[in-house]
Amino acid sequence: MSDHALRRDILATLQPGFTGHVVPEWVMQGLADGIESVCVYGENVRDAEQLGAIGSALREADRPILVAIDEEGGDVTRLHYREGSPYPGAAILGRIDDVELTASVASQVARDVLAAGFNLILGPVADVNSNPLNPVIGTRSFSADPQIAARHVAAWVAGAQAAGAVACVKHFPGHGDTSADSHLGLPTISVPANELATRELVPFRAAIEAGVKAVMTSHIVVRALDATAPATFSRAIVTDLLRGELGFTGIVVSDALDMQGASAGIGIPRAAVRALAAGCDLLCLGTGTTPALVDEIAAEIEAAIERGGLTLGRVSEAAARVRATIAELPTGIGEEEVSAGPDVEQVIEAFDGVDAAGEWIARHREAWIVRADSEANMAVGDAPWGPFTPDSRRGWLSERPLTSVDAEASSPWQFDERPPAAIVIGRGITRPGAAADRLRELTASGIPTLVVEMGWPSVFADAPVLATYGASRLVGDALIHLLEAEAVI
Repeated sequence: MSDHALRRDILATLQPGFTGHVVPEWVMQGLADGIESVCVYGENVRDAEQLGAIGSALREADRPILVAIDEEGGDVTRLHYREGSPYPGAAILGRIDDVELTASVASQVARDVLAAGFNLILGPVADVNSNPLNPVIGTRSFSADPQIAARHVAAWVAGAQAAGAVACVKHFPGHGDTSADSHLGLPTISVPANELATRELVPFRAAIEAGVKAVMTSHIVVRALDATAPATFSRAIVTDLLRGELGFTGIVVSDALDMQGASAGIGIPRAAVRALAAGCDLLCLGTGTTPALVDEIAAEIEAAIERGGLTLGRVSEAAARVRATIAELPTGIGEEEVSAGPDVEQVIEAFDGVDAAGEWIARHREAWIVRADSEANMAVGDAPWGPFTPDSRRGWLSERPLTSVDAEASSPWQFDERPPAAIVIGRGITRPGAAADRLRELTASGIPTLVVEMGWPSVFADAPVLATYGASRLVGDALIHLLEAEAVI
């Protein structure tokens, strides 16, 4: 193979991101040189029109490419990163448990993605959220029940791909039973192999049976499968399990290699070599990619081939899979009729604690609204959430005094004056930790409190809890609707 052909094959395995609100010239040149995929992140989004311009610019390269976007149709959104998602999110759909509705929502998400100029959806999440303390999956999962998660993952894949997009299920072989975030460290799962087979792997099997075209690996150590290497770097997991046992034939996409679970201590170029050697085909590089980093990665891959740590055939195979997926891309958006997604009443039916919340609101019509802000995980980013999205506060909610607090403050929350009662709205605020401690201090002070948990709920017995299982704009609208309705009864 010539040096030029090898360079093009290496570039075909890379999926760079970039900084800024326009596509840099180096990215367009990289596409001409052989890059076959680009990923857009939240930090690239200023507004919908500008995001569409990015999509159009990337799709106008001299040939079709995979243009990826993190759009899960809920808390993790890029199309609606500045105003909040109009979709319910996975956990709400799993609790409604109507697979036709899930497929319809996925189809509409895919249509929006395609209309904006993208074609590779980094979703749905196939993780079973078996650990309620999971800091990064939570409401991105369809369920803690593997069978419910499996049927909705399959429905989401079918709906999105019928519309003409490429779906990418994640995070193989399952990130749901972790208590750490792989953006920030290297989580470990210690459950036995038989439990993995009957829990974590069930939704991935369903996705493969549904014809999913891409699977994203996770940066987690699964001891029963590989005691030392993260899944992204594990041949036992990527090649033997995913390809061999599960029979997946599409493209394997790494999670972003700039995450600490992948590149901490070794750097992105070495991480890229390890991911390719394990069996990954398309390497997601992360947001801060530069042309210099692309060159460093390419040089490291070439050096690994020369040393014998990576075969030329493995690189060629990965590049071929990426190009084959592009060659099979539909030329338009599916024409089948798509029904409307869930309305606010359906979303409310997925909430927990509605009756108790209604009784509490009826007794405390003078309650203040307390917005409990905490740092969102890096997958969600800075997107607006819940009833605090732009222009969403209205009616009864807008008439209540509103105060904001740091949910995870190290000392008790302070108010300018004592609230007669408080509706505390936040994400992850019932999870054991500082936020839950502050809530207990609030209730212990004698202030009647209703807790609105818009993340995945944990047990919290000190006050009534209304759990919404999501914080998208649609879920926020449903919450407003519920609070208004109960307040006037």
